[in-house]
Amino acid sequence: MEPPSSINSTPPTIVVIFGASGDLTARKLGPAILNLSMDSLLPYHCYLIGYGRKEITDIEFRNYIKESTEKHSRRKISEQTWKSLEENVSFHAGSYDNLEDFHSLSAQIDSIEKKLDQAIQCLFYISTPPTVFKPILENLGKSGLAKRHHNKQVESKVIIEKPFGRDLASANDLNAIINRRFSETQVFRIDHYLGKETVQSLLVQRFANSIFEPIWNRNYVSSVQITVSENLGVESRGGYYDRSGALRDMIQNHVMQLLALTAMEPPSSLDPESIRNEKVKALQALKPLVVSGDNSEIVRGVYSQGLVDGEKAIGYLQEEGIPQNSITETYASLCLQMENWRWKGVPFYLRSGKRLAMKASEIVVQFKRPPEILFGKDSKYALSPNLLVIRIQPNEGITLYLNSKTPGLETRLQPIQLAFGYETTFGSNTPEAYERLILDALNGDGTLFIRGDEAETSWGLLSPVLDYWQNQNSKGLESYAAGTWGPISADKLLLSRGHEWLTGTNFC
Repeated sequence: MEPPSSINSTPPTIVVIFGASGDLTARKLGPAILNLSMDSLLPYHCYLIGYGRKEITDIEFRNYIKESTEKHSRRKISEQTWKSLEENVSFHAGSYDNLEDFHSLSAQIDSIEKKLDQAIQCLFYISTPPTVFKPILENLGKSGLAKRHHNKQVESKVIIEKPFGRDLASANDLNAIINRRFSETQVFRIDHYLGKETVQSLLVQRFANSIFEPIWNRNYVSSVQITVSENLGVESRGGYYDRSGALRDMIQNHVMQLLALTAMEPPSSLDPESIRNEKVKALQALKPLVVSGDNSEIVRGVYSQGLVDGEKAIGYLQEEGIPQNSITETYASLCLQMENWRWKGVPFYLRSGKRLAMKASEIVVQFKRPPEILFGKDSKYALSPNLLVIRIQPNEGITLYLNSKTPGLETRLQPIQLAFGYETTFGSNTPEAYERLILDALNGDGTLFIRGDEAETSWGLLSPVLDYWQNQNSKGLESYAAGTWGPISADKLLLSRGHEWLTGTNFC
């Protein structure tokens, strides 16, 4: 049966998920694929193969995908959609470091291609612990799966989940393997934050609105703050988290990506490489961090017991799987400076942590105050800074804070909000980040993915910080109570530079 003409032109595709029995497949990948199918955004001929060490039958894997999607999908999947995909869902049991198992997978793919009598593109999704990234990538190359139909429309593609390395050396090593087995156009290093609507909209807000671009620079901006905070602890991820910490787990990827999009110059076009080129240039303009002394630009902390949402929370060292001699940071904040024309002298404050006062992901652009001629001299005017707050979660949206006169005979000022929320304007049933990212990878669009040199540039800035902390052992690792906004030194980091943290503050 030939595909209807209304279906998109993406060639027949096999999606292979390595680590298919894991939590990410259940919560995000399975629901994303089925939602794309429901919106007729998958190829007419689309197959899903789960790959993992467990011996799972095709029927068991189908039931796993269906049940997890029913539980985690943003909307109910129609029976018609499930029936159209069900027979194309299968499981391939194999080891990640056994080449023969990859040859067996290749044979299964060849049999599907022979049945369809047309070339099929393969999308390999590596959703495993990072310890097996290398053998999977090597065996995809050795088995010939990486170069199937190379340089054709149906060439293989690979999505790699974070973390992309633990430091600069390991990121370089991983990139070397990738470059040996794949072309860069085949590789999609995923950061799901880039698939969120507000993050995608950031380019539109900056470059499609003439009121922002003229003032998006050192002449008008006082500081930029990027916060990615969580009120949860490490929960069941204690073993993984203690090997990572806040800097590796969140700042090196999510937060640095937000910084690059906020600070980048206008790209020459909207094609993927033009955008990614400007992101890399922004990261390359960052000055090396001062890691010690009175002018240190880094702070780290670890949460102790406290109250979160009115409930008692244990400290990090009391969490399951955390060794008592751990020196892993659950909080990190940085003050970054850029050596370029646009941002010279404007501090970029970054922070991320667990067991903080609230769950929030925000970019706050603080503008300089107007000259103190009319409303700055008298304290009764209480002149507040103008702020542009871009909320990524929760309640995605944008708020502009302005000063206004309060009603009455006397002139008094009060900050007011001009607010836009995605849910109130567009409804709550917007696509999940993984839907957009998987679709882009299928279509070969790398705009929202991290390029190899981008990952290395980010690690090049942060690896010296990790080395310094390792050499310091527990020295400088401050305690902060669960349910607060982090260590006292994090507040001092800004106060010493004439600023204060703004996320979580009620300005109105």
